[in-house]
Amino acid sequence: MRPSHQKPATTRAAIVAAPGPEPLLERPELRPAGARQVLRDIGRPYVSNGVIGLIFTASGPIAVTLAVGTAAGLTQGQLASWVFGTLFSGGAATLIMSLLYRQPLGFAWSIPGTVLLGPSLQHLPFPEVVGAFFTSGVLILALGATGVVRRIMAAVPMPIVMAMVAAVFLRFGTDIVASTQANPGIAGPMVGAFVVLSAVPALGRFLPPVLGTVLAGCFAVAVSGQFTPGEAGPFLAAPVFTPPEFTWAAQLELMVPLALTVLFVQNGQGTAVLRAANHQPPVNVFAIASGAFSVLNAAFGAVSACVTGPTNALLTSSGSRERQYTAAVTYGVLALACAALAPTLTRLMLATPTEFVLALGGIAMLRALQQAFVTAFATTFTLGSLVTFVVTLSGMDLFNIHAAIWGLVIGCTISRLLERADHSAS
Repeated sequence: MRPSHQKPATTRAAIVAAPGPEPLLERPELRPAGARQVLRDIGRPYVSNGVIGLIFTASGPIAVTLAVGTAAGLTQGQLASWVFGTLFSGGAATLIMSLLYRQPLGFAWSIPGTVLLGPSLQHLPFPEVVGAFFTSGVLILALGATGVVRRIMAAVPMPIVMAMVAAVFLRFGTDIVASTQANPGIAGPMVGAFVVLSAVPALGRFLPPVLGTVLAGCFAVAVSGQFTPGEAGPFLAAPVFTPPEFTWAAQLELMVPLALTVLFVQNGQGTAVLRAANHQPPVNVFAIASGAFSVLNAAFGAVSACVTGPTNALLTSSGSRERQYTAAVTYGVLALACAALAPTLTRLMLATPTEFVLALGGIAMLRALQQAFVTAFATTFTLGSLVTFVVTLSGMDLFNIHAAIWGLVIGCTISRLLERADHSAS
């Protein structure tokens, strides 16, 4: 019989061995990267991915922002301030988070949130919308601080999340076809360059395929004479502060949809893409950082900050996993530089043909789209994934809530009811 005096020791050992509660704020697994570490790890593929990520972020998304803001009657100063705020916060958040965690953690701004604002800006004064920007940022920050975001996202199976990502990313693939048909003189050489550089590894190592796509597109635009710069304007950004007004009408219409879009559509995409690339993104810290930088954005009259799925897909598209954070560092530095040059950058990007932007975005996203479909439909939860994909693709926006959120809710519900074996095995 074991002596009685040994029992407390055994109990203490068991207590020590038992895992403690998961910390609210995820801690970095490695030491933060300093300047010397970045210089050792950076290389041509990572610089290329960072540049492509910035081109992607500073082209189509800015065009969406300008279209929504112009339709709402915002002044040129307000639009430039919006662009400055989103690029500045995206660059700063990316630099801080990527160096701290030594992972490619790319931030930008919520494009679904920007689109969601379109109807609201038609009947709400802009100061009231800015008030909703502030409160939604505080709500995002508060939800991140409670830890509820990580628990909710952990409860959703990865294939179902990636089905949502696949539905959102699908338009990038179809954009390649549409742009090639509409403007073969521009998109055709871009597609050809990507295929050749991908098919011949020796060439691809010398010139990364997506970077070759950019160069081919720029050459085609220059030769075809389709570069049409607009009227000259301010060179440097001059941020404008719009005093917020807090009204029940704007808060009820925008606060919760904006917060849900950031936390579960945008950050959900970004987290899923990073996990598919074998990274371990800090979900709660993502939410807290998104909330804090969303409040900063609101000071410039700009929509909420978020982790971005497409940009992170580009930052992780090639190279060694341990060195991919340098692509995010490149992206962050360039985003900060472009923030200062926001009016000039906007004019240059809008001077290129639409098909150049569409083809570049689609080609750059092909690998990410492929990975999303493979993860969503290769093994388990395939019915729930299919329902999520279909609902998200449908564009349903009941109660002003983005279709991707409805896709996750309905897909998870169907999966729980009809795929019980998959849930039991997981």
